[in-house]
Amino acid sequence: MTTPPRTPATPEVPAPAPQPARSGRTVPPRQKVARRVPKWSEVRTLLQFEPIRPTARQRRLQRAVTVEDLRAAARHRVPRSVFEFVDGGAEDELTIRRTREAFDRVEFRPRVLGGAAVVDPSTTLFGRPSALPVVLAPTGFCRLSHHEGERAAARAAATAGIPFALTTMGTVSIEDVAAVGGPDAERWFQLYVMRDRGLTVELIHRAKAAGYSVLAITVDTPVTGQRRKDVRNGFSVPPKLTPRTVLDIARRPAWWLNLLTTEQLVFATIPAGEPEAHAAFIDGVFDPAVSFADLAMVREAWDGPLVLKGIQTVEDARRAADHGADGVVVSAHGGRQLDRSPVPLEVLPEVVAELGDRLDVLLDSGVRTGADVAAAVALGAKACLVGRPYLYGLMAGGEAGVDKVIEILGSELRRTMHLLGVSRIDQLDPALVRLRP
Repeated sequence: MTTPPRTPATPEVPAPAPQPARSGRTVPPRQKVARRVPKWSEVRTLLQFEPIRPTARQRRLQRAVTVEDLRAAARHRVPRSVFEFVDGGAEDELTIRRTREAFDRVEFRPRVLGGAAVVDPSTTLFGRPSALPVVLAPTGFCRLSHHEGERAAARAAATAGIPFALTTMGTVSIEDVAAVGGPDAERWFQLYVMRDRGLTVELIHRAKAAGYSVLAITVDTPVTGQRRKDVRNGFSVPPKLTPRTVLDIARRPAWWLNLLTTEQLVFATIPAGEPEAHAAFIDGVFDPAVSFADLAMVREAWDGPLVLKGIQTVEDARRAADHGADGVVVSAHGGRQLDRSPVPLEVLPEVVAELGDRLDVLLDSGVRTGADVAAAVALGAKACLVGRPYLYGLMAGGEAGVDKVIEILGSELRRTMHLLGVSRIDQLDPALVRLRP
């Protein structure tokens, strides 16, 4: 019987000895991670299915995280001439760029360990509550951005509990805007003093009768600024048929269908206000000779809070107070009037320091985020007026788009307040912010 050869025994390999680390300490050997089959209950908690949004508008708004996202969406929803009418400014657009650059220079100085577990961004404007220190600013041609125009914006503002300001050049009438949003909605009326003083007083009386609580007179528009994009686009209302507009019809059929199948687009507040040649029409209706002396006429017709919108110097803010104004809006008209005008955020602290005990000081121009609002309030503004942001939302998604803008601004403001360590709006003060050189 043959004995099979023996297989030599495999020598045992000793476990690797712990190696000294570079620090000189002994490091234990690496252990393998034990694996197992997970239970379904464990897997299920990791799977989060996003709800399916049935419409393109809902998906578009859901994707938007910032106002800039809505601006990008708006660009694809309306004709180019309409988008650039909203987005553009006067002449070389230096003021538009400078207003944004000023907010880019903001540097916050947070208070850590401030105990701000809950923040309240609500405030009071001219004795009336507002859920945010934000007002939807008066903007012309709202129904170009979306066929519901001012109605959609006013409803969104009422739902959010913030004021909506209707312009004299609105495409929905004073009374029709007053009919939406409910009796508790906060509505302001923005007035241009016109050559026809009788018509001016009539508009004031209509606003008062319809329940508007604040009258804001825009004082920086004796004539219309030159908006070169509008000139180059041949902007008109309604749009003229050219090869470009015909192409726009093909690319934006929904916008055109809404425009053609809803009420005629006119200046709804001014009798016979056909806006076809809007710059010429405005220059023919507005009075470039209006002066501070005309405020006496306004005061006779209006006994509520009176605000002058378009103040750009401390001297004019002082004159506004001397002539009985209750508030001013430090404003560059969004960069749409005088190019190279002062930057409101830079002028704001001077006006507040000089006249903050006599006037409520508000700010507009360049505001795009809730952090911008926090910075302006910290520098002394009672609130910010926003125009382009809500128009971007209107173009991107109608009333739901305006809801989204207000939601974004509110969320950003509350987060900024948390991170600054403040729990109330009145705790935002100049010590928390500075403008970098």
